Amino acid sequence: MTQPKQDRQGDVLQGTLDLLILKAVSLGPLHGYGVLLRIQQISGEELVIQQGSLYPALYRLEHQGAIASEWGESENNRRAKYYRLTEAGRDRLNEETEKWNRMAGIMGTILRATPEGA
Repeated sequence: MTQPKQDRQGDVLQGTLDLLILKAVSLGPLHGYGVLLRIQQISGEELVIQQGSLYPALYRLEHQGAIASEWGESENNRRAKYYRLTEAGRDRLNEETEKWNRMAGIMGTILRATPEGA
C-alpha cells in the first residue's frame, strides 16, 4: 500500500538535502523558492522540501563556498537572492553523487538478500 503524497512530505533522507540543492542549482541559477520548486519538479512531485529546512541549508552551502548568490529580480518583479553553483560546489556535487550511487548499490545488494536455502 502506498502512502498518500501528503504523508510523505519531508521524507528526505537525512544528509541528502545538500545534495538535492546542489543538483537543483547545477541546472541553472535559482532563487530560494525556485530551488524548492525545482526539487519538487525533478522528483516527479514526490519530494517536498520545507522552507524551514531549505534556507538554513542554502546559508550553510553558501558559507562553505559550494554556492554563490547575487540579488536579482524574480518572475513576479520582487527582489530575490539567486544561487548558482561554484566550482567547489560542482566538485562536491560530483563527489556526493558518487558516494550516493555507491551507497544505493550497496543498499540494493543488501535488500535483495534472501535467506540461505530459500
